[in-house]
Amino acid sequence: MGFRINHIHLKSPDPKKTAEWYVKAFDFEIASDETRVFGDRFLRCKSADGGVNVNISGARTNETMGKGDAMPHYGLEHFGFDSTDLEADIRRLTGLGATLLEGPIQNPGGARIAFLQGPDDTRLELVEARKIAGGSDGSDGSDGRCC
Repeated sequence: MGFRINHIHLKSPDPKKTAEWYVKAFDFEIASDETRVFGDRFLRCKSADGGVNVNISGARTNETMGKGDAMPHYGLEHFGFDSTDLEADIRRLTGLGATLLEGPIQNPGGARIAFLQGPDDTRLELVEARKIAGGSDGSDGSDGRCC
């Protein structure tokens, strides 16, 4: 049986503010906003293409949260977004409060990437597929993928 990723879950001290940042930054749609039986505010969001569900919530009642970590680390380290213009997206996202951590980096024979620190100290990657003379931009999965 093949497994499909059901969702990504982000924790935030201000889930609504964080969700609104992702709406502005990556055209997410807020599908619902509720307070759950756990005592946390819980927003369900969808990526612009509808392919990824991203849940953003606060701490549950009596739950102690650790700090976020936008630096490289073990475990779930980052999530990536496609970009058609890396420099323009870096400017746009830093204008929304993100911090450029690394890049742009040209992977030999492949995509260009950059890492940013997003809200709540999350690590975000932008991936600009390799532009190949003659038309292919790597969107066929040939070499536009990255980290």
